[in-house]
Amino acid sequence: MPSMTLERDAVIVGVDTHKHEHAAVALDGLGGRLDELFVEAKPDGYTELLDWARAQGRVVAFGVEGTGSYGSGLARFLRRHGITVIEVCRPPRKGERRASGKSDAIDAEHAARQVLAGEATATPKTADGVVEVLRVIKIARDTAVKAHTQAMISLKAVLVTASDELRAQLEPLTNHKLVTACAAFAADLEINRPDDAVRHTLGSLARRWLQLHEEIKGHTRLLQQHTAAAAPQLVAQFGVGFDCAAELLIAAGDNNDRIRSEAAFAKLCGVCPVPASSGKSSGRYRLNRGGNRQANAALYRVVIVRMRWHEPTIAYVKRRTAEGLSKKDIIRCLKRYVARDLFRLLPAPPPKPEDRSAQLLEMA
Repeated sequence: MPSMTLERDAVIVGVDTHKHEHAAVALDGLGGRLDELFVEAKPDGYTELLDWARAQGRVVAFGVEGTGSYGSGLARFLRRHGITVIEVCRPPRKGERRASGKSDAIDAEHAARQVLAGEATATPKTADGVVEVLRVIKIARDTAVKAHTQAMISLKAVLVTASDELRAQLEPLTNHKLVTACAAFAADLEINRPDDAVRHTLGSLARRWLQLHEEIKGHTRLLQQHTAAAAPQLVAQFGVGFDCAAELLIAAGDNNDRIRSEAAFAKLCGVCPVPASSGKSSGRYRLNRGGNRQANAALYRVVIVRMRWHEPTIAYVKRRTAEGLSKKDIIRCLKRYVARDLFRLLPAPPPKPEDRSAQLLEMA
């Protein structure tokens, strides 16, 4: 990316964010180091940081690390005050960091220089709309599903070491009947023998599984409801369930206008082809191992469903197989196509405040 062309009075601020304290370094438009500041990670600290930056000169942009975690509060504060915020990646672990050392001020200066050099250009997610609602609900559902699975695995592992009589009684049962039978064991059972401890543990794991089962149902209803309301056209596509749609919406963010083309969305999802040719092996491409892996997995699930049930996709697979492509290459091509197709169905971002004012004036 080309570097910024700025005058000396311009100010670029880099911020290394942490849970309790943020470190900031200001550079002038020619890359000279102006000053550094440490502030508390709370609204008063954000105000102090912005006042300090404006005292250095004409603030052009803030480069902030961790805009989706420790830096989210600062990013929201700066956007409310009309400051351009650019998401910056952490410094590389090798090379430059080994030579220059490691400190919060050094990391903050690195963030500012990434912005000044044009290496950091990503617009962070605003996280202030329905997509943020989906993201938070999905965290609750995914963690509950993981614990739900682990409870069943643990229950069956404990059952393997139970007495022969208990194993003969419980092992032939289906999963749900097994959980129901184990949940009926008394919770206040007096433990004097190993078999009593096994029954106590099986009952505890079974009741946990049932509780998580009901919790997951509640999270699923909420996720289905909000996903269908946010992107009904996306959910209606063949092979795109509420879970896959939610993953793609979360990857794009509430302000999905930050993704300027379907090619950029494909790169974000890690499905853009990566050149892998050298010498005589020209024109070869490989799978992309970067991007948002959850969104990549969602596209993979859509492709697998379509390869099994979607007639146009089945015909495409047959044709490409006859041309000599491997299944891996066909899936890569299909994921790229699906990313292009679904990008057009992402909901339009909400209008910005100035856009709402213009709309009200036109209506008046």
